[in-house]
Amino acid sequence: MSTQHAELPDVSGLSIGILGGTGDQGKGLARRFALAGHEVIIGSRKAERAQQAAESLGDGLTVRGAENAAVARQADLVIVAVPYDGHKALLESLREELAGKIVVDCVNPLGFDKRGAYALPVEEGSAAQQAAAALPDSTVVAAFHHVSAVTLLDPAVDEVDLDVLVLGDDREATDTVQALAGRIGGVRGVYGGRLRNACQVEALTANLISINRRYKAHAGLRVTDV
Repeated sequence: MSTQHAELPDVSGLSIGILGGTGDQGKGLARRFALAGHEVIIGSRKAERAQQAAESLGDGLTVRGAENAAVARQADLVIVAVPYDGHKALLESLREELAGKIVVDCVNPLGFDKRGAYALPVEEGSAAQQAAAALPDSTVVAAFHHVSAVTLLDPAVDEVDLDVLVLGDDREATDTVQALAGRIGGVRGVYGGRLRNACQVEALTANLISINRRYKAHAGLRVTDV
């Protein structure tokens, strides 16, 4: 395990933008990366709403809010944490601002009915592949799908017991995102395959939601023997 971490790049100086950062998942990731010393910019359609979300995380954290396009321009690396129904249109509108950047997609295309959560079909194969199609000049990586927002936001939780599966077609980019995952206390980034395999990682979130409901938990994943 230590060998894997030694091979990963130093990402401590990266600024991180979070599109959809006003939702619990986005705010949770913003909080943890800010605690790790990163400059974090939360994005929303309205800058005022983004700034309110940033301020809600508390004083002393390097988090600010801005309109989505400004976040896409200013951040070194951008995480997409928007609801799936607005995912494609938002990314297509930010194609120019996100050109040349690593874009980390953590969107889970899920539906809900009286039987619980289930995976939605995506024409491109997965939300991550949809992002890659919408952003031909960016390097898309899939990660952070299975992180509990409740756990991320809980000030009583110092160490998050979790492996983050990181998928992508560019080794340098997946190494960067693995290293970024490791900036969250207790978390390890584990390479999980090419971007074409993101569909099962996204869909597995429905299973975790079922586990959480049955066991009243905030379940995550650990990968053994790595």
